[in-house]
Amino acid sequence: MNLESILFTQGFGSRRQCRALIGDARVSVDGTVCTEADTDFAVADGTLRFSVDGVEWPYREHAYLLLNKPAGYECSRDPQHHPSVFSLLPPQFAERGVQCVGRLDQDTTGLLLLSDDGKFVHQFTSPKRKVPKLYVATTRHPLDDAQLAALRDGVLLHGESKPSAALDAQARDTHTLALSVLEGKYHQVKRMIAAAGNRCEALHRERVGGFVLPATLAPGAWQWLDDNELDALRGG
Repeated sequence: MNLESILFTQGFGSRRQCRALIGDARVSVDGTVCTEADTDFAVADGTLRFSVDGVEWPYREHAYLLLNKPAGYECSRDPQHHPSVFSLLPPQFAERGVQCVGRLDQDTTGLLLLSDDGKFVHQFTSPKRKVPKLYVATTRHPLDDAQLAALRDGVLLHGESKPSAALDAQARDTHTLALSVLEGKYHQVKRMIAAAGNRCEALHRERVGGFVLPATLAPGAWQWLDDNELDALRGG
């Protein structure tokens, strides 16, 4: 693939803009400046590394990203009341069409997946796929056995005709609930906690499938997902 096309697919602007970056000697490949846009390079995920203005990037056919979402950000390109989560990412990702894999409320924190791979997005958002998600909620009132049993057995949400049941519900302490669900209904976890007789004061997504949010990833930080982490996500 020629260098112009590499930059274009990786979100560095229009083809004309990419050609200008190269012509201005702002791009290097494996440490060597390249000023010829038509120069070909072998591409494979993670093996080709190039730099633009001194910032190194790996070539990736598709972007699979993890963001530790902080509170106060909306999972939208057109946010209404708070900054967009995309403001926490380099602009190249928005340019190449990366989107949130499902959404977290603006006040919900934790594990947020993003990708430009439509099949991957569908895999983790389609209700038919039944991907478990683990949330940790801080509750206003102390948890009790009756609330936990109701969440496991199923609670009827306002406007719903069938009960919603958690895969599991465990108290980590008197006011900390670990709740696993398969669905992704609107405000589902908060509504389930309310229907069980309590109130959610804070909510954090800790795990999707078999992948747990790394403790080393700071709020607001992002990272690429490698093959092992993608396998863990699909492992459930």
